Amino acid sequence: SSQGKGIYLIDDINDIDLDESCIVSKYVPNPLLINGHKFDLRIYVLVTSWDPLRVYVYKEGLTRFATEEYTTSTSKKSRYIHLTNYSINKKNVNWRTNEETDRDDFGFKWSITAL
Repeated sequence: SSQGKGIYLIDDINDIDLDESCIVSKYVPNPLLINGHKFDLRIYVLVTSWDPLRVYVYKEGLTRFATEEYTTSTSKKSRYIHLTNYSINKKNVNWRTNEETDRDDFGFKWSITAL
């Protein structure tokens, strides 16, 4: 696992080292937010056939949040605002770990059903 290594936010495509393999994605300037935070959804699926396509979606998943609130005036230099990667955000002083087993809507990692 990469654990957040090699994740960069850039403003200029010329900042990419073309001698290395990489994945580039376009930044979404007006993202959907939950409680003011950027998030991603980890949804687990099983594909058992391509033709015909047969996909099973597991009823539970994971929601990961950035540890700092997003605003349109924020700098892309703050990884804690823009990235939802656990290995990066757990280093932020704002990181809160949910230690209550009966509650899955606290901290920066929730279950999908907690949404």
